[in-house]
Amino acid sequence: MFNKQIPLSLHSNYRIGGPASLFFIATRIEDIVAAVSEAKKLKEPLFILGGGTNLLIPDAGFKGVMLKPAITSLERIEGSRIRVGAGVLVSTLNYFTVRQGLTGLEWSGGLPGTVGGAVYGNAGAFGGEIKDSVVEVLSLDIAGAEPKLIRRTNPECQFSYRNSIFKSRTLEGTDQAAPGYAPPKEIILEVIFQLAPGLSTDINAGVHEKIDYRIARQPLDYPNIGSTFKNIPVTNVPEAVLKQYEHKIKQDPFPVLPTAVLISEAGLKGTKSGGAMISDKHPNFIVNLGGAKSEDVRALAQTIKDTLHQRYGVDLEREVIFL
Repeated sequence: MFNKQIPLSLHSNYRIGGPASLFFIATRIEDIVAAVSEAKKLKEPLFILGGGTNLLIPDAGFKGVMLKPAITSLERIEGSRIRVGAGVLVSTLNYFTVRQGLTGLEWSGGLPGTVGGAVYGNAGAFGGEIKDSVVEVLSLDIAGAEPKLIRRTNPECQFSYRNSIFKSRTLEGTDQAAPGYAPPKEIILEVIFQLAPGLSTDINAGVHEKIDYRIARQPLDYPNIGSTFKNIPVTNVPEAVLKQYEHKIKQDPFPVLPTAVLISEAGLKGTKSGGAMISDKHPNFIVNLGGAKSEDVRALAQTIKDTLHQRYGVDLEREVIFL
């Protein structure tokens, strides 16, 4: 049932990454269950691939099963609630809400990736977070001997800043700052959102306002995987640094000092390693200028982390995943 030696660069927004030993795109829940069972039977490592928009894949690829859930159901179920497959692109969801006249997700305009990935990492921007609209998440628990379905309410998802129970369970017991493989515990299948009635024209304008903002301020003309590091909660910033940059503090959704500000102030914009570069348009992005290797990106990320620790006394936490 698996395809062999599929180049993962074709499934990465970065256009970086070697082949997967085994690769499978599953469009139905039963196919996901079958793929997980087969991977266990083969005793192969399993990795769950979403939209490939926040993931750096090694040049050597992945020795195991790369499973891409592609459940793309999308429907209005009752009132202002919608049921969304985890494989639906956030952009597709945005335009569905415009057509349906449902407001609440305008902040996600221009957000790359899938709904499943957004829930996994509690994606957020412009003061909004995916958790704000989630009612229920259906997932497949694959940690035990047999896969089992789990339905969780919003509180049971344990959402926090760029985190959820789905992510924390996977990373539990690992060094989250280090690259490497962490066996998945759950696979998000579908999500129910609670939105509110609104005017389609206003919703469309709100979505496009955020898209235009991203185009103007982010290096979307180069392959990238978004912000490399999380913004820094003000509680984690030394007092002297906080005082110096207090005019730069923003809500995300709580008070943070944007990491891009300190990267820029440290003079790192435009720094290159091989085919990768710290963007001079948005310095928290590391872009692929063409032919970049995963090691080029890792080297620049480490340069940023070390420089900001030495100069400002802050410890950065990665937002993107290094496999």
